[in-house]
Amino acid sequence: MAKIKSLEDLKKKKEDLQKKVDLRERADQPEHFVQIKVGMATSGIASGAKEVMDFLMEALEKRNIEAVVTQAGDMGYSYAEPTIEVTRPDEEPVVFGYVDTKRADEIIEKYIKRGELVDGILPQNYRTIDEE
Repeated sequence: MAKIKSLEDLKKKKEDLQKKVDLRERADQPEHFVQIKVGMATSGIASGAKEVMDFLMEALEKRNIEAVVTQAGDMGYSYAEPTIEVTRPDEEPVVFGYVDTKRADEIIEKYIKRGELVDGILPQNYRTIDEE
């Protein structure tokens, strides 16, 4: 563990711990926040999903958008990797394909912030038990 040698080190440690507490609190009630799942199966990672996930976490924090960003396994859209599933509060999830950092930025600005649909939405390829 790193030693705290200055007031700046202490402030940094406090900030890091506060971020972890905030994340834990958001995870307890995810329905109140934007939820983003990044497809991080092998094909997703090979296509750049790690970079997309890192970008999303940093960009959302910089823009003060409260969101829960998690990784998911294979979403069934291997042909369109990297993929992300975005769920705005009280709305159905939307899956975006071929997401790079540029498209992720557009999704944040248009879809997450303003609710405007953007190119790259993938059709739903599954049915729930309730639909059968």
